Amino acid sequence: MHTLRTTFSAVCFALGFATSVSAMAAQAGSAQQVLFQSDGLIPNSRLPVLIYRNVPLDGDKAAAFEQLFTRNGWPAQWRAGIFDYHHYHSNAHEVLGVASGTARITLGGEHGEHFDIGPGDVLVLPAGTGHRRIEQSSDFMVVGAYPRGQESYDIQRADRTTLAAAQARIAQVPMPEADPVTGRQGVLMSVWARL
Repeated sequence: MHTLRTTFSAVCFALGFATSVSAMAAQAGSAQQVLFQSDGLIPNSRLPVLIYRNVPLDGDKAAAFEQLFTRNGWPAQWRAGIFDYHHYHSNAHEVLGVASGTARITLGGEHGEHFDIGPGDVLVLPAGTGHRRIEQSSDFMVVGAYPRGQESYDIQRADRTTLAAAQARIAQVPMPEADPVTGRQGVLMSVWARL
């Protein structure tokens, strides 16, 4: 599996308080892009996964993620962990915000890439992106959300016989109205819209 990585500065506009752009950029750090190709079982996407590290949030991180995602057009749907089997969503993009604990996950399918994630980290997964949890701390919890209009997400497992139908559904998933972390002028809008 070949991955394409680029890192670029991200400005976090959706924190709910006024501050300078340069100060917010320093707080938000960077968003990493990782692109996965289909492996014949997991379709993945032509759009890159976005990984934000240490998004600055005050107070209860779960509640703060719910407010942030909802404010940016990704209504929060649940608080839980990540399944321990490879799966993807063929009819919705997904955002996962780590509210507590740590985990090691795989993105991209069986031959994908491992990532360690912790509190404040956010994964923006385009429809079709394979993901699973390998291990986690006892207090691991993420907030999951989907773009407005995509809340009825499906759960697909790696299966060669359903791949073509899943790819057809993925091609029909609309672009979100905003980045779940950085809003309408955010990173997702500038990166995904180019592809």
